[in-house]
Order: sequence, then structure tokens, then C-alpha cells
Amino acid sequence: MFDKFKKEEGGEMVEERPEENTTEEAPESTVTETSSQIGIGELMGKRAQLEEAIDYVGLMIKNLKDKRTMLEKDIEEESVDIKNLKEKLQKVSEYIEEENRGISQLAEKRKQVESEADEVGSIINNLREKLSGVDRVIDDEGSRVRKIKESRESAE
Repeated sequence: MFDKFKKEEGGEMVEERPEENTTEEAPESTVTETSSQIGIGELMGKRAQLEEAIDYVGLMIKNLKDKRTMLEKDIEEESVDIKNLKEKLQKVSEYIEEENRGISQLAEKRKQVESEADEVGSIINNLREKLSGVDRVIDDEGSRVRKIKESRESAE
């Protein structure tokens, strides 16, 4: 990942000056040689590479923050969707409970109607028996009346 920040092989940049044979320039060339020996150029190169690496890391951090922000947004949207689904399921559950109560009420009404139908059936059976009893009494009385009539007609 940081391959581009690896130290590049090569020399450092040093300003070349034309050589002159004066004694005053000898100390200056010694200073240039001394800074080359100290490695200031390399140090400056490393600093530049570190600055690039820091910029790269900063970019990575920004990208991570952007990704995290997107994830937070996605999670919030999912949370809202799940809450909406939960509310819908709650309404479905309430509807099912209401329907179950309605079915229980209908079952209770059906039992009451069935009980009333059984009572009506019992009343009908009782009345049928009573009517049969009345019919027998009427038949018996009719038979007696006929017998009496017949006996009178035969006596006459």
C-alpha cells in the first residue's frame, strides 16, 4: 500500500558550482560536502515522503468517515423500515385478535341459537304429544259418540 513511499535509490540533489581555485571557496565546498555527509537532502526527502504518507492516511481516514456515514445512513433507513414493518405486523396482530374475538362471539351466539332451537324442538315434541293425546281423546270420544248413535239407531 505504501510502495510509492519507499525510499528511491539514487543520489541526493546538490547544487553544482563551478570550481575555482581560490582559497575562499574551499570552506564552501567543505560545507556542501559536510551537509551531504550529514544527509540533510535525504532527511528532506524522507520528510516529503512522510508528508505524502500522512496525506494518504488522511485521505484514508476521510474515506473511512464517508463509509461510516453511509453505513449509519443505511442503518437508520433500515431501522425506519423495520419499525414500519413492526407497526404493520402489530396492526395485523390486532386484526387477528379482533377476528378471533368476533369468531368467539359468533360461536357463543350460535350456541345460544342452538340452545333455543333445542328448546323449540322440545316444545314442539311436547305439543305434538299433547296434540296426539287430544287427538286420541277426540278419537275415543268420537268412537263413543258413534257407538251411542249406532246403539240408538239400532234401538229405534
